[in-house]
Amino acid sequence: MASKALVLLPFFILLVVSSAYPSKKPYKPCKQLVLYFHDIIYNGNNKENATSAIVAAPQGANLTVLAGQFHFGNIAVFDDPITLDNNLHSKPVGRAQGMYLYDTKNTYTAWLGFSFVFNSSDYQGSINFIGADPLMNKTRDISVVGGTGDFFMHRGIATLMTDSFEGEVYFRLRADIKFYECW
Repeated sequence: MASKALVLLPFFILLVVSSAYPSKKPYKPCKQLVLYFHDIIYNGNNKENATSAIVAAPQGANLTVLAGQFHFGNIAVFDDPITLDNNLHSKPVGRAQGMYLYDTKNTYTAWLGFSFVFNSSDYQGSINFIGADPLMNKTRDISVVGGTGDFFMHRGIATLMTDSFEGEVYFRLRADIKFYECW
């Protein structure tokens, strides 16, 4: 009986030691993209250039001016050009289409739900995003929840950074997209 215990003892020690120090598998992206999208919000005077519009606002608010108090209650839809560099006038590789809503009363925070829809020789299909966007942070991560075409069933993280803004009419976001599941 004692000999069986001596034989099993090293296995139990190995099991305890390996459980105490779990191996962390470093995750490496299977694909990565850096894209820019340019949002020009309709302000009542720029209908030819606007790529987004406020579609809902707090009671009594103006749909051409973002509400006060951290824009709480505003909902905007957008159809923004996506470029490979930060130049608004570069050839678009697709469109960012979706919505954002300002959902916090005490800081600038938005909730995003949108897709990058590609229609170029570089990429075909779409990438779908969803998540909270705490605008005051230099970088923010949102979830990549799927895609179609070249991005079929892809999932990962998109790190957003406000690359430029001009008042409350124009902003440009840099999206560093890392896919960790690629089909």
